[in-house]
Amino acid sequence: MNPGCDHPEGPRKTRVSLFLVLWLLGACAPTPPTPSPRTERADAVVSGTGAPEDAAVVALLARRARCTGEPLTLLCTGALISPDVVLTAAHCLEIFGTDGAYEIFLGTKLLPEPEPEGRFVRVAQAVRHPGYERTSHANDAALLRLAKPVNQSPLPLPPPGKAPLEPGQSARVVGFGDTKDASALAGQRRQGTLVLTAVEAGGFRAGPAPSMSCVGDSGGPVLVRGADGRELLVGVTASGDVACREEAFNVRVDALLEDFIQPFLAGQLEPRGPVLPLESLCAAPCTSAAQCPAGLACESVAEGGAARCLQPALQEGNYGAVCAEDAQCGAGSVCARLEPEGEDACRCFTPCTPAPLPEEASGCTGAPGASPWVWGLGAWLLLATRSRRGGPSGGAGALSRRGGACACADRRCG
Repeated sequence: MNPGCDHPEGPRKTRVSLFLVLWLLGACAPTPPTPSPRTERADAVVSGTGAPEDAAVVALLARRARCTGEPLTLLCTGALISPDVVLTAAHCLEIFGTDGAYEIFLGTKLLPEPEPEGRFVRVAQAVRHPGYERTSHANDAALLRLAKPVNQSPLPLPPPGKAPLEPGQSARVVGFGDTKDASALAGQRRQGTLVLTAVEAGGFRAGPAPSMSCVGDSGGPVLVRGADGRELLVGVTASGDVACREEAFNVRVDALLEDFIQPFLAGQLEPRGPVLPLESLCAAPCTSAAQCPAGLACESVAEGGAARCLQPALQEGNYGAVCAEDAQCGAGSVCARLEPEGEDACRCFTPCTPAPLPEEASGCTGAPGASPWVWGLGAWLLLATRSRRGGPSGGAGALSRRGGACACADRRCG
């Protein structure tokens, strides 16, 4: 667990994202090039230790579409600041955008699979700070509203503009990112100590003492003790050096409170009206996401066609009987995940348009109904990975060191 949490978009993050894309495309793409040091990573705190008590620190993942055979895709780290709101880094949303499908993990061990030690909750809304600057990591913050509140105490926030920050001060960083230690894998919640080296209006810099944030730690919390002895969430890991050894840049939370965090906390999800039946989504068009069950998107796949409730990775289709694996579903159907967990989370998914028979298909085939969105994402990720290899400082810095799927803009990005 390196204190440089701003690496979520770094090498590890890129590797994980590419792995997800290859799975979506049927694992037909050529082996991607090795990520460069500039890529933001999804690493755990370097020179850190386990953090079993930090239950309010969560992992951010791409939402899973399948119930079996789909790898977990760690993007970044985040922190609960209310029972249904998570604070993370804006660059963690670079690849899938604010309309992307996400979920969070609450627990100490997400990876390695197959048995994460914790629970998953779907993200219903994501917003980036309107002043976010990708290259400088200014205002590199995002807020996620969960589909349902969790029974976990959030981290306390500092007063607006009054965080107790000064050079030489000790701070604690927590994240799920890279450890730079082959015997201590990423994907496990770890914590370590930093020392503040410089304090600015919108952020602060920190060095190892002896820990550092790294790829996958992006979006994770930086904590300091206030006058009353309580730890306060004063920073969001945003970026750092490629090696996760020298310096991490963190966004100041107290600078975001009045214009970004507090207004979001005061809001709430729009009430849901009647939703379309899962078994008739192929026949029933939608006009807004509020009509779609389980947080599915209301989108039109064909130009000029009616909008349907769907998951972009699966396209249009109906959801039938509860299942645990693909073998329990009929020919042409798969066991798809509607919600992160629960008895009814997994149901047999049947595409509205049957996939072509093997003899009719040419080349590789992927998940049912692979869309142009998926192919576009794969091409973008492969190009982005190659372009990052050319220089020493491309990508979404903060996440590059710890995360694994963010765009990289700091020295750690690859």
